[in-house]
Amino acid sequence: MTTTQDCTVAEYLAIRLEQLGVKHLFGVPGDLLGPFLTTMHAKSAVRWVGTPTEVGAGYAADAYARVTSADADLAQGEQGVAACAVTYGVGAFNLLNPIGGAYAEFVPVIAINAAPSNEQWLNQRAIGLLTTHMIQRPESNLEVYRQVTVDAQVISNPGLAPIQIDSAITACLSHRRPVYLEVMADVWSARCPAPQGRLTRRERPFTEANRRMLAKAVAATVELIRTRGNPIVWAGEEIDRFRLSDELTALVRETRIPFCTTIGAKAVVSEETPGYSGVYNGKASDPDVYTMFHAAGCRIGLGSWATSKNLGGEQSIGADWAVAAHEGVNVGASYFPDVHLERFIPALREALSAEFGAGVFAADYFAQAHAAGLDVPDTTAAYLAGLVGGDYPTDLTYDSFFRHVNAFLRDQDSGPPGARVNPFTVVSDAAFALIGSMNLHMVERASYVAQNSWLSIGYAVGAASGVALARQEPEKRPLVFVGDGSFQETCQELSTQVRHGLRPVVFVLDNDGFYGIEQMLVHPCYYAENPSEGAEFYNDLHVWQYERLADVFGTDKHPMTGVSVRTHADFETLLAKITDSDHSINQGPILVRVLLDRRDYPRAMQYKIDENCR
Repeated sequence: MTTTQDCTVAEYLAIRLEQLGVKHLFGVPGDLLGPFLTTMHAKSAVRWVGTPTEVGAGYAADAYARVTSADADLAQGEQGVAACAVTYGVGAFNLLNPIGGAYAEFVPVIAINAAPSNEQWLNQRAIGLLTTHMIQRPESNLEVYRQVTVDAQVISNPGLAPIQIDSAITACLSHRRPVYLEVMADVWSARCPAPQGRLTRRERPFTEANRRMLAKAVAATVELIRTRGNPIVWAGEEIDRFRLSDELTALVRETRIPFCTTIGAKAVVSEETPGYSGVYNGKASDPDVYTMFHAAGCRIGLGSWATSKNLGGEQSIGADWAVAAHEGVNVGASYFPDVHLERFIPALREALSAEFGAGVFAADYFAQAHAAGLDVPDTTAAYLAGLVGGDYPTDLTYDSFFRHVNAFLRDQDSGPPGARVNPFTVVSDAAFALIGSMNLHMVERASYVAQNSWLSIGYAVGAASGVALARQEPEKRPLVFVGDGSFQETCQELSTQVRHGLRPVVFVLDNDGFYGIEQMLVHPCYYAENPSEGAEFYNDLHVWQYERLADVFGTDKHPMTGVSVRTHADFETLLAKITDSDHSINQGPILVRVLLDRRDYPRAMQYKIDENCR
């Protein structure tokens, strides 16, 4: 890092990334980006991670930001952000999808786009001369990225570069969402003032009006709980994005209110925390969780988003809900704007303790629902135990596979109760993989990564690179679950993992070359016991021999292993090798083709068949 009074714009940006705690920059190189990469490598500790695709770079950066945000040591100035870099036009438009996902899900990513020089733009304006990757609209890239970022800048004047870079990064830190920096090629080597100090998040002032609105929102929530009784908390994505796991833990420990999470907030606290009762995902929940959740008297959403995935099959929440999210609080039909979650949770905890006393809401809603004659396990402990192991059929099914994975993860747990750790981080893709993996029991906070709102298929394969690089010390191997159609979108990102010596275990859920989730969403009666119709032709995939991709990506220097499993006996044999640190299979990535029946589906999707195929 420079200590001089000035530096080049390339040095300036590299210094800022290093100060933020960014250790890896993901992307696809190009001539316009090359000068920055050369400077960054020479002048900072940020290391370049070239990926086969811009989409893969974006997914890796997204996951990198999620886990570093959860792990960040704020005392050292790390901010839990990530960065990716591409070349103008063809690269930037490929990157747009991942940045759109990061924007939708509040993930702080800095997108860097190396653009043609100012001279080339002047030529285009004067005589219509187009240079590589340019189109006739000079602001095309900027205008598109303005839709999916909280700040977008084009840097053409080196004198203004420090202000523009600092402004964008400050917006990224403050909003916890992506920003865009488009830097013209001739600006990289131009000189500008050196960075001054460090950039931090800017907090909105807490005014007297905010204080009054907060008090009203808390009072309304307390009144809902007093009137309805038997509350259950539904912890959501903003608990993770705004680092509020400690506040959530304090609330549920002091009040003893049972709680579920959304899929997007899964493992935001250890799932060994007293009161944890599973993942609620609307009608697409485990049926036992759905029944238990709605048997409670009222539901308190904390940072939970009303997405079609979180509410799977539901159209809206009801009058017996309070939801604090998106900088406001809904209590039934009442809305309290400009109430921020980081203040609402501790204020609610204090109000509930003052009104009702500590621990008064301790309850087992599974036991209560069971006693009322509902068909659920007789205790929460019994429900959670039922997710693990059991009697397996001969061949793997979605549900039996994930119960077996749960047993495997349980066997890897180590440490004292309440503080156990696990050597794996689960990374789940969309569709049936997400529905199946949501019931894995995670003992360690921030040990589950998934896109829950944007749901871009193939996300998990690229995301595994970001997770693995962010969690090298100590190593937390990504345990990746991805459908066959999703995997075909981004399989080349395995190359990044082989090249960098990463060791994810990637399970490709192959139900005979079929877009299972799409069939379920369009015509679920295909899955009925006596189907009246066949599958839609467009849901057929070309069947790959996925395990043989190990021969494509692996080398003697950088090995990779591919296997296929169809039975639980096959799977158990494989798991024994994965846990043997001396086995050659663990020298690099492991690609596992999980062979499933074409008509198999997770139990949580049964509601689609019941509602549509009677």
